[in-house]
Amino acid sequence: MTRHLHINVNILNAGVFGGSWRYPGTDGLTSYTVEHYTSIAKKAEEAKLDAVFLADGPVVEPLVRHRPGNNLEPTTVLARIAARTERIGLIGTLSSSYNDPAELARRVGDLDHLSGGRVGWNVVTTAGAAAARNFGRADEPEHTLRYRRAAEFTERVIAHWAERSTFPSPQGLPVVVQAGGSGDGRRLASQVAEVVFSADQDIDHATAFRAEIRAGAVAFGRRPEDVVVLPGLSTVLGSTEEEARSRRATLDEILPDAYARSRLSGQLGISLEGLRDDEPLPRELLVEPDEAGGSQTFYRIVKAIIDRENPPLGRLLRRLSGGGGHRIVVGTPEQVADDIQLWFERGAADGFNVMPDVLPSGFDDFADHLIPELRRRGLFRRDYDDTTLRGHLGLRTPGQPRRHLAAVPTTARQARRTAP
Repeated sequence: MTRHLHINVNILNAGVFGGSWRYPGTDGLTSYTVEHYTSIAKKAEEAKLDAVFLADGPVVEPLVRHRPGNNLEPTTVLARIAARTERIGLIGTLSSSYNDPAELARRVGDLDHLSGGRVGWNVVTTAGAAAARNFGRADEPEHTLRYRRAAEFTERVIAHWAERSTFPSPQGLPVVVQAGGSGDGRRLASQVAEVVFSADQDIDHATAFRAEIRAGAVAFGRRPEDVVVLPGLSTVLGSTEEEARSRRATLDEILPDAYARSRLSGQLGISLEGLRDDEPLPRELLVEPDEAGGSQTFYRIVKAIIDRENPPLGRLLRRLSGGGGHRIVVGTPEQVADDIQLWFERGAADGFNVMPDVLPSGFDDFADHLIPELRRRGLFRRDYDDTTLRGHLGLRTPGQPRRHLAAVPTTARQARRTAP
């Protein structure tokens, strides 16, 4: 059987770039309407993508003063998308740090049942003091404790799903998705994740990461093919290379400086106040990634750029484009397809969680021009051959408890043993 790419589209407000909402012809407030999400989802289904993906955090971030935020609750939006589509998968981000496992299991499980088995849950531990304050805490929980809670929380959610008899999932169980590249995050991915949303700039590092996650899955009694690794990929497309580079230049020009600085400051946990655009970041202010308290994945990516290139702050901000550090590929559909094919065939990725530069125009270009190019190369499906998210991803339908529950609390293991 021919191996094909798995591709999701991340509907990230007006686009992944910090200035996307200011791009000419873009409605900066469209992400506050449900039609924004349903229209992109229908376009993605026409293109036969595996799933739509919604990022989220249980807080209105202070950075909303500089760009629109993700302020519509994911399962609410996905319910509307489910009603407007028939096949495409529906992945929503819900925090393990600030939810109750029984309530979350019901919410996601009901949506999965009603959608015909198309739902995936993206497990995140929610870094950041703003979210902690939103729940009456003085500061966020320590990194290792967040992931320890996430592992137990996820297994409790899975156990609740396995116990359901009135509304069973047409795909066996909803798909568990996980995002996190720290040591704790990699262990959690190996233990519970079926899809891993990763972040990487380097193909060799990405290849090693995928191999490590698959080997880790085996150590937990799973099969390596039970895990699909999808790095984030930001695309800037043009009919010519010059057109694509011009589009990227415009996005760099309209990036709000205050947003870019605040976001980078938050990621690194240091103040950028008083630092000029032509000055590099003082390296002595940076700790090792494993010592960082927030998102260690993006801390590692940004620190690697600083260590390797030592760019002036202004260049670094444009390099990241106000995003989180995901890889950005600029070019024609053929050039971007070359890049995707290289990563796929080298074993660095099973596909990609695509974050277009601007929505909806950047995704229109992706679906109308890049997907056909990938099909011409035999890399992507021409039609769905299944009705569930598991089917799209080539994952097994669980008919029995997973084999990696040695680290799961006894009550969860017993619940899984009695599952049909």
